[in-house]
Amino acid sequence: MKSTVAKISLVASVCALAACSSVTVTTDYDHAALFNHYKTYALEPAAHGQVLSPASEQALGDTVRAEFALRGITETSASKADLAVVRHVFREHKTSVQQYTDWGYGYHGAGYHGAWPYRYGYYDMWAGAPRTYVDVKEFTEGTLVLDVVDAKTKKLVFRGTAVAVVGSPEANADKIREAVKKMADAVPARPAAH
Repeated sequence: MKSTVAKISLVASVCALAACSSVTVTTDYDHAALFNHYKTYALEPAAHGQVLSPASEQALGDTVRAEFALRGITETSASKADLAVVRHVFREHKTSVQQYTDWGYGYHGAGYHGAWPYRYGYYDMWAGAPRTYVDVKEFTEGTLVLDVVDAKTKKLVFRGTAVAVVGSPEANADKIREAVKKMADAVPARPAAH
C-alpha cells in the first residue's frame, strides 16, 4: 500500500509541476539595436505556407498587438513599418521514455508476487527486489519562432523561441498567448508612458 501511495504522490507532483508552465521560452537580441527608436511594426505573413488553427492565428495576432501596444509600438503597413515580425512554426513527433524503479521494501500484498515472464513461464523475485516500470509516451512538440527584423536594414534584432506540447486548438491558443507574453517581456524596450 505504501508503494502505491508513493506512486500516486509522485504522479500528482509531476502533474502539478508540469501545470506551472506549459511553454518553454528562450530569447536573444542584438545588444546594439536601439529598441526605443522603433515606433511601428508589421506582422508578416507566415513563411512557407505554415498554418496555425484559426484560434491560434487569432491568439498570436491579438497578443502581439497587445504586447507591442504596451511598449508604445503600433501596427502599420509593411511599407511604413520600422519592424517586421516574422513567425515560423514547426511540429515534431517525439517519444518520451521514462524508467522508474520501485524497490518495494519487501511488500508482497495480494496479487503481487514479483513474477517476471520468460521463455519457460515465470520466475519470482527475491523479497525486496526492485520492480522496474517503463512509461512510453508519444506526443507532438510544437515550436513557435518569432523573429523581429529591422525593416530598413533587414537585420534580425530579436528572436523568441517557444516550445510546448501540441494539444487542442484552445490549449494551443493559450500556449501561444503565454509564449508571446514571455517573449515580449524580454524585449529590451521601455513600456509606453501612461
